[in-house]
Amino acid sequence: MRASLPFPDISPEIFSISLFGFELALRWYALAYIVGILIGWHLVVRAIKTPPLWHNKTPAMTAPQIEDLLTWVILGVILGGRLGYVAFYQPAYYLDNPSEILAVWQGGMAFHGGLLGVIVAGLIYTWRHNIPRLSAADIMALGVPPGLLLGRLSNFINAELWGRPTSLPWGVAFPTEAAQYCPDIIGICARHPSQLYEAALEGLLLGAVLIWLVWRRGALKTPGLLAGVFFAGYGMARFAVEFMRQPDAQFITDGNPLGLAWQVGGWGLTMGQVLSLPMILLGAWLITRARRPS
Repeated sequence: MRASLPFPDISPEIFSISLFGFELALRWYALAYIVGILIGWHLVVRAIKTPPLWHNKTPAMTAPQIEDLLTWVILGVILGGRLGYVAFYQPAYYLDNPSEILAVWQGGMAFHGGLLGVIVAGLIYTWRHNIPRLSAADIMALGVPPGLLLGRLSNFINAELWGRPTSLPWGVAFPTEAAQYCPDIIGICARHPSQLYEAALEGLLLGAVLIWLVWRRGALKTPGLLAGVFFAGYGMARFAVEFMRQPDAQFITDGNPLGLAWQVGGWGLTMGQVLSLPMILLGAWLITRARRPS
């Protein structure tokens, strides 16, 4: 048997109470969303209230507008994340069970769908209030990494979205159905803690880069630059981690053990990689556009 790190004994529920016959529980995943949004909102408001960070010392939005936009963003995350999961990962199942499409409490959210939801919400809000869209995209990008960091940490606590089997010394023996598709006879194997890889790359590293660009390099004075770095940075991080992340079960078959969603010849890409490629291209285009002389 290969050596592996034991999975930490952390309950997905922080606490639960019974009230009037109903069981109410606070889960780490829900707390991650709440705290991530609050930290992101704090970063954004701080940037808005620091005029020297902006071209002509004129922020693109006001603090009250940020608060209004936050409501739109939350709706975009929830609706887009859920509909993205339905469309990208299990369309056949939800076509047969349409009543479960909005049952978000059963689990099933897609980051790329949530991102599309936020983009649509941002476009509508900026159009209604005549706000420069690229600058709004920059400020929204600044607030995303904290939520990504905490969200991926909660994925790890929930023992979900785990990685492929590995013999590396930091492989983790997850206590869930991660034992499936595992070559070990005893049914338990070490897997990449891909949630932690994503937390480090998409949340910690990308967030640090964006903060450095804003407060040290004046990136908000160049509309579109910060959004471009976010799109390209997230896309590349997710693309790389997908090589070590276990694909969703519906993509794994006897003829497709790697869970590839798109194949040509003898090679292919996972669904996460397919959805990340447009982000990388969009990010590269925004960076090039932002750095082009006026």
